[in-house]
Amino acid sequence: MIKTEEDFKKVYMDARREWETLESGKKPIVTVGTATCGRSAGSLEVLEGIQESLKNHQVDATILEVGCIGLCYSEPIVTVLKRQEPFVFYGNITPERVETLGEEHIVGDHPVAEFALGTMGERAVKGIPRLFDGPTLKPQVRRVLKRCGIIDPTNIHHYIALDGYNGLFNALKINPGQIIEELKRSGLRGRGGAGFPTGVKWEFAFKANSDKKYVVCNADEGDPGAFMNRSVLESDPHAMLEGLLIAGYTIGAANGYIYCRAEYPLALERLRIALRQAEELGFIGDNIMGKDFSFHIKIKEGAGAFVCGEETALIASIEGKRGMPSTRPPYPAISGLWGKPTIINNVETLASVSLIMQNNAEWFSQYGTEKSKGTKTFALAGKVKNSGLIEVPLGITLREIIFDIGGGIIDDKEFKAVQTGGPSGGCIPASLLDTPVDYDSLKSAGAIMGSGGMIVMDEDTCMVDIARYFLDFTRKESCGECVPCRLGTKQMLDILNDITEGRGALEDIDLLEEIAEGVKMGSLCGLGQTAPNPVLTTIRYFRDEYEAHVTDKKCPSKVCRALIHYRIIPEKCIGCQACAKICPENAIRGEPKEVHVIDQEKCIRCGLCFITCPQKVQAIECVSGQPEIGG
Repeated sequence: MIKTEEDFKKVYMDARREWETLESGKKPIVTVGTATCGRSAGSLEVLEGIQESLKNHQVDATILEVGCIGLCYSEPIVTVLKRQEPFVFYGNITPERVETLGEEHIVGDHPVAEFALGTMGERAVKGIPRLFDGPTLKPQVRRVLKRCGIIDPTNIHHYIALDGYNGLFNALKINPGQIIEELKRSGLRGRGGAGFPTGVKWEFAFKANSDKKYVVCNADEGDPGAFMNRSVLESDPHAMLEGLLIAGYTIGAANGYIYCRAEYPLALERLRIALRQAEELGFIGDNIMGKDFSFHIKIKEGAGAFVCGEETALIASIEGKRGMPSTRPPYPAISGLWGKPTIINNVETLASVSLIMQNNAEWFSQYGTEKSKGTKTFALAGKVKNSGLIEVPLGITLREIIFDIGGGIIDDKEFKAVQTGGPSGGCIPASLLDTPVDYDSLKSAGAIMGSGGMIVMDEDTCMVDIARYFLDFTRKESCGECVPCRLGTKQMLDILNDITEGRGALEDIDLLEEIAEGVKMGSLCGLGQTAPNPVLTTIRYFRDEYEAHVTDKKCPSKVCRALIHYRIIPEKCIGCQACAKICPENAIRGEPKEVHVIDQEKCIRCGLCFITCPQKVQAIECVSGQPEIGG
């Protein structure tokens, strides 16, 4: 139990020795990435195979489960460290490859270049490049993610060994006002939404006169395609806990909450382990490090409502009420949880606070732009080759993220757009690929930073359908409290459905813009205020696609079912009947070895025939436009 500064120093030195003993390689170390992305790719089966292989070969090795290093496209990822050699990272490891890896490297001292992603360490390994010299990781600056995929997230001593809780140690030696000034000088802005300056927000709560104050971590990450907060909680949970403790000390709060959705079971499991370990060592509890500072933390599991990512709805949920937003002002920093001053920050913001207090404001602000300091994590997803979790300096361009780090578009197709900020964000076209990724530049382009979701789209994406998809999501997630959001999003969705189903008119496009502006101006909370962004940006940058849907009754990307049809090319059809057998509506007729025909009245445009037609033949084509009935 840490009761004094000297106790902390001793625990830190013990943790360093434990870590150095691991790194010395006296015993082989094998790590397996068992975060959610790794598990979905089969890492638990790989882990079981490694354990069995080492047992069969009678090898005494240390096996660690680690989190996500960010290279999700290469999962499952396994690393091997032996006798002070560099870590060798292996990607796309399957149970079948485990035995080869075990025999060649773990037993035989021969790294397997065929499976290797790269090495980490000062020494090189013949035939295997350094991991962080590769195109995906070299442009990145890993700070929040620096321990992710490296340490065991269930071992607090690993976190401490790599400077963990030094930020809390430093914070407790100065007064709250000095911490706030340090945050202001760092330029840290909230990493979960509009980017409000963190130091200013904390100052409001610090100056508020109240007998009780609260700090809340918003881990309710609900954007489709976003997984930054989840990955940090699964891979390095103490980084957030340390920031939460610093926040409590700074504003004078004795209680904190972590609001995390129940759909994150692994994050919650590792978070509970981290809380228990922090309590056992005395980082959480009464008189922390011998100071007049006591802090206790509870976890509140959310039911998955997207609107609960909004501060006032989240507060209502913690209080046991229905998660619905309330009017602001007063803002939570003045009157929040149970009417008391409350600071709400997301996982990445709190992890950044830990880093600032472990180092200093100047260290943090050496990256970024004038108004957007530091680094930012993004979940890179969609039609990009190297999907995963990245961390880059703010100010980097979209082109650098998508084509340098992301490796470009799958199958080398044409890039069409990227959506930043989730359902509340906007779609940015190819003409703006050189837009810097910072708060102000993205806002000017009609998008937002949000929590960091980044979905890449290629030439086969229908932008009208994308707008319809995200608006359908926000309409369903709306709490329904205010009329502009409740009715406005439904009216917009009805119009988009008409357009994608061939019933639209040109005036509908102008009506969409008019309703969208009304929803933005009249909605109570951030959900409604930003819900029209995907619609407005797709009309702004891809109006020609809307007009094609309306005027020509065609979907140029061949996505919208009502505006496409399938036809069999007579000169290519060999009458194999593969399409007829798969058709759920029996819409394809023809005798064996004779040319087949699709009955357009029966066809439901499911595309199964198109997928099933033998690749060598390719006798079925998807045609943009409505069919001539009977053709």
